[in-house]
Amino acid sequence: MKNNKKNNMIINNRKVRFEYEILETLEAGMALKGTEVKSIRQGGLSLSESYVVVRQGELFLVGAHIAPYEQGNQFNHNPMRDKKLLVHKSQIRKLDAAVQQKGMTLVPTKAYFVRGKVKLEIAVARGKKLYDKRQSIREREVERDIERRIKRDY
Repeated sequence: MKNNKKNNMIINNRKVRFEYEILETLEAGMALKGTEVKSIRQGGLSLSESYVVVRQGELFLVGAHIAPYEQGNQFNHNPMRDKKLLVHKSQIRKLDAAVQQKGMTLVPTKAYFVRGKVKLEIAVARGKKLYDKRQSIREREVERDIERRIKRDY
C-alpha cells in the first residue's frame, strides 16, 4: 500500500492478531453514510468487539462503533448500526464456505482510506487456544528483550 496523502489514515484492530490465527485476508468496501465517513476521518472508528457475518448472500460488519459526527446535528447516524460490506458475489460464497468449517470466523483487521473511499481488511481466522496466546506473549517479550539489548550495546 502506498503511503500518500489519500491513503494516510489507518485504524488497526490489534486485538485480532492476538486472539486469532489469520489464515486469509480480503479487502472490502463499506457502504457508509456521509456523517460516518466524516467521523472515521476524525478517528472515530473502533473495530474492537466487531465481526463480519454473511446474511442472505451479503456481508455485514457487526459491532463496530463509529462515533457520532460532532457537526452532524439531526442527520447523524446510529453509531452501532450494521454496515454492509461491498465484495464480489464469488468472494462472499468463498468466505461463507470457509466460515462453515468448525472454529472459523470472519474478523476485521484494519480500516483505511483508498482514494477517498473507506476500505476494510477482513480476515478468515481461527481462534487461538490459551497456550497459543501464551506463546505469542513469550515471543513478543523475547523480541523486546533483544531490541533492548541491541540499543544498550550499540
